[in-house]
Amino acid sequence: MRTLIVEDDFTSRFLLQSFLSKYGECRIAVNGKEALTAFRAAQESGQKYDLICMDIMMPEMDGQTAVKEIRALEEAGGTPCTQGVKIIMTTALDDVKNVVESFKSLCDAYVFKPIDTGKLVAHLRELDLV
Repeated sequence: MRTLIVEDDFTSRFLLQSFLSKYGECRIAVNGKEALTAFRAAQESGQKYDLICMDIMMPEMDGQTAVKEIRALEEAGGTPCTQGVKIIMTTALDDVKNVVESFKSLCDAYVFKPIDTGKLVAHLRELDLV
């Protein structure tokens, strides 16, 4: 499984990378702009990501905007969002507005911080990634 972890907080990035690396290769982006660059590069090289773990609150470009941009790139390339990269929002924001907005942006799952690895694995299984 190829994973892109998009997280501006070092500790959260480190914990996610440490946990998810046992399932495959993990790459890092520290904001939404870097995530889009990494996503485009992966698409162009034919080494697409299977999973993106996306924080919401980040500098330069937030996670909600990045997810919308990623889904638009997939659609423009002929990949319906239902067949594209799986996106799990990983955030401390547990208000209804952000949860609803994330699913409107077409994320596949939403996990609250601190991340419960058991719940994360359950989502990975539901998404047929492990």
